[in-house]
Amino acid sequence: MADMSERHKSHGMGLHREQLAGRTQQIFFSPEEGENYLYPESFPVDLDSKAEFDAGDMEISAINHKIRELMQAGHGHILVANPLAKHSLGVGILNRLKLEFLGSLGYFGCGLIDGPNVRVHGRVGWSFAENMMAGIVVVEKNAGSTFGAAIRGGDLVCKGDVGSRTGIDQKGGTIIVGGRAGAFSGFMMQRGRMIILGDAGINLGDSMYDGTIYVGGKIESLGVDAVPGEISEFEAEWLERKLAAHGLSAAGGVRNLQKIVAGKKLWNYDNLEPTEKKIVL
Repeated sequence: MADMSERHKSHGMGLHREQLAGRTQQIFFSPEEGENYLYPESFPVDLDSKAEFDAGDMEISAINHKIRELMQAGHGHILVANPLAKHSLGVGILNRLKLEFLGSLGYFGCGLIDGPNVRVHGRVGWSFAENMMAGIVVVEKNAGSTFGAAIRGGDLVCKGDVGSRTGIDQKGGTIIVGGRAGAFSGFMMQRGRMIILGDAGINLGDSMYDGTIYVGGKIESLGVDAVPGEISEFEAEWLERKLAAHGLSAAGGVRNLQKIVAGKKLWNYDNLEPTEKKIVL
């Protein structure tokens, strides 16, 4: 029987041996090649040019097409009135844009975005802003479960409470929660930062590989391989700046936030003996 490394190129490339915290980076773009930072299908928009429409009687696909048509016409500030908690609105926007929803969104809102600044003047449902790449997204009220799933960059802010599994599989960026966070927040977190100003539910940071979680309130329990850390002066300054940028603050001051990091006992989990796995878990 052929060896696994002979049958899978990824093994031969060493990808299954690379430590996540090795910080290996590959440079894909040159800073001088500015055009490579733009998507071919992106539109040149004027952020001072505002357009508004009422989505109350429109279907989901029609609303998303209308946003695209307005961007194509050069409008860089779009207001959507009466979204009425419809699902999958504002998805797949790969453009610089100021987008406001004057109401609440349903499930899977603003997923797969790269670049827009979005503000939701209401609540959002499950899986809001999943796979977000860049930009600033702010929710004024509460959010459902899996808020910010697998995000890679940008600032994602909920000024109210969020549900369970917030930031599941987070790969970068910053998630800020003004209120409480549900169970398993930070589950399998890989990189990035999460700031929870209120309480955190059970199993916070369960199976996190890397990244940092800051909590201002009570932590009901830590998950597997999540351990306390110490906030440095550099982190404290960064936290103050980041929260202030979104009009938020830690009740007891940022230096009193609890810092949670990965214990890193699960990094080589597959290489552990069965008895060792029992100890870790």
